[in-house]
Amino acid sequence: MTTQKLTVRLPVDEIAYLKTYAQAHRITVTEMLHRYLERLRGAGSGAIHPEVSRISGLIPSAMDAEADIAKHLEDKHQ
Repeated sequence: MTTQKLTVRLPVDEIAYLKTYAQAHRITVTEMLHRYLERLRGAGSGAIHPEVSRISGLIPSAMDAEADIAKHLEDKHQ
């Protein structure tokens, strides 16, 4: 991948936060921004996140979640 330098002007406190966050997560500010841009690029595609796909279908479609929650709360607070 070819890279190019970019200058971004931000408030001093935001730059400090970016650097602190990146250091705490052991990544560079460049890598953090790259990951964020990749997320933005993928967000518009309408693709379902793999984790969501993995857990979909675990709850039976015939389940009445509202009734189950109401019953649970009723039993809990009696």
